[in-house]
Amino acid sequence: MPRRTAQEWIRLSLRTPGILIFGLVMAPCGWVLDLTATVAPNWRTISSVQGRPENEIVQQGIFDICIASSTDTRSTCSQEDATYFGNDIIPIAQGLMVASLVITLIGLAVAIPGVRCWRDRPNWVVAGLGGLLIFCSGVLTIIPIAWYTHILSNVTTVTPLTSPSVLQVGYCIVLGYIGGIFEVLGGFVMFIGICRCCGGKNRGEVRVDEVTAVTFSTKSIIN
Repeated sequence: MPRRTAQEWIRLSLRTPGILIFGLVMAPCGWVLDLTATVAPNWRTISSVQGRPENEIVQQGIFDICIASSTDTRSTCSQEDATYFGNDIIPIAQGLMVASLVITLIGLAVAIPGVRCWRDRPNWVVAGLGGLLIFCSGVLTIIPIAWYTHILSNVTTVTPLTSPSVLQVGYCIVLGYIGGIFEVLGGFVMFIGICRCCGGKNRGEVRVDEVTAVTFSTKSIIN
């Protein structure tokens, strides 16, 4: 079957295609969540530490460690813990999370010019490449988040992890997972615009001959 050319397809509306709107909404939301997960010191928490006050909670992130209290909203950050920051996962997570944030911004900067809705059709190649970058940034977020979660109890620290200490996943892990998934979904959906599929519905396009056939049929009924 001969391959159809771009001239044989038309868009019935000048509105921005839904897949591009979806991607441009999901990507910034994911970026905000990833930014919070990166800078907030709460990848894991340690409570009921032996030899310390019962209400004291140690919050450990990839850039900072804070001491908080279950009975007070104040916390003391910039805690020293060479053992914790010496774990291999920490510098790797730092690099991947920062890289993810930067690549997301680059992806948005690339995608936005391709999504201009005042033209007859978006620049699908440019928008798709932006979506690919956003997709990759989501993967870069999920990798350290999943790795850290997998070895959560094996990450060493000067804080005693013996009984009755309680080790828990911090909210940054949850935010990181959600943010990474947002970016993966948003980037993937934008990227599939490079290829016309589902009869052109992903691009909001239809074949010229289909429109012609419908128009001809309508005129015949009227006559």
